[in-house]
Amino acid sequence: MSSSQYQQQQYDHLLKLLIVGDSDVGKSSLLLRFVDNTFEENLAPTVGVDFKVKLFETEKAGKVKLTLWDTAGQERFRTLTSSYYRGAQGVILVYDVTRQDSFDHVQHWLNEVEAHLSGSQVIKLLVGNKIDKNPRVVQRTQGEAWARSHQMLFVETSAREDIGVTAAFSELVNKILESPTLLSSAKVGPRRQLKDTRGLASGSDPPSCAC
Repeated sequence: MSSSQYQQQQYDHLLKLLIVGDSDVGKSSLLLRFVDNTFEENLAPTVGVDFKVKLFETEKAGKVKLTLWDTAGQERFRTLTSSYYRGAQGVILVYDVTRQDSFDHVQHWLNEVEAHLSGSQVIKLLVGNKIDKNPRVVQRTQGEAWARSHQMLFVETSAREDIGVTAAFSELVNKILESPTLLSSAKVGPRRQLKDTRGLASGSDPPSCAC
């Protein structure tokens, strides 16, 4: 294994994030922009579940490995994706600011999240995507008010123009890391294990002398 490959595998914490919402609101485009910093004009709809990985550097918790699950918005895939909610620390609910129906359906997606993650602490982020497009029908104030009333974070984005995408994921990740409960539920990565091992070694008692 090369040194660069070794470094790529080193991380302190592993987090699981889900992204849900209606079809064609830009969920896959948001992930593609965040993970690969690219945008595809005619991205095919997600079939079932798509999965991406991103190493993300944070100020307080070191390097975090994010497993990002993009769930299909079509009704026929609802049962297929239900098992993927398990173990998530964060959920992103996405709507299209040019489609009122996608905003109206956010309540349905929240119900799905709460049904599958009942009793689990999870940080939720509402994202209004496609702010580069016109005409806008869902105003920012509407999204902010809805998110506030449901105790969620809120960000507006454009995957096409790369507006707010990194900020959205960063805000969600940092909020998760601020929660002792969620941080303790995150799997510890090999880099953190190495740090802990070194810390124990340096803090161990010196050998006693029987002389």
